[in-house]
Amino acid sequence: MERHHKRRGDKSASLNMVSLMDIFTILVFFLLVSAADSEILPSPKAIKLPESTTDKRPKENVIIMVNNNTVLLQGKTIANTDAIARSKDPIIPELIQQLQRLDAESQQRKDDKPASKRGVTIMGDKQIHYQLLKKIMLSCATAKYSNISLAVMQKTPEQK
Repeated sequence: MERHHKRRGDKSASLNMVSLMDIFTILVFFLLVSAADSEILPSPKAIKLPESTTDKRPKENVIIMVNNNTVLLQGKTIANTDAIARSKDPIIPELIQQLQRLDAESQQRKDDKPASKRGVTIMGDKQIHYQLLKKIMLSCATAKYSNISLAVMQKTPEQK
């Protein structure tokens, strides 16, 4: 064994880190690309979605979240649900203004579809009143957002 160590001559072991760093770089790029392509709707804790079965994935749309207290458009508070319920107006003027503003911004960028082709996904708590949901949908249609989708929790095949 002593002769073997003398013959080798190289007393220190070395590790080539270049190829290891290349592998980690490729792994990081893969994870970034795959994470950016996700189609997951935000899931606020204040909203409990109804359950349904579907095979189609939701499209990327403007998101309106509705809970028992507020109506939010893209995460920004638009109106109070109590004030909307007390109003005799069949539409929500604040929501229409904000949807039209979003459409104007997308038209300036010219990289998005016109509002008549764009859609809205309504994430409404399962406890909200139908009259509130009806006002939101009518406001969206008034603002020329005619493709309206309702977000639901997808049931697993065992729950069907």
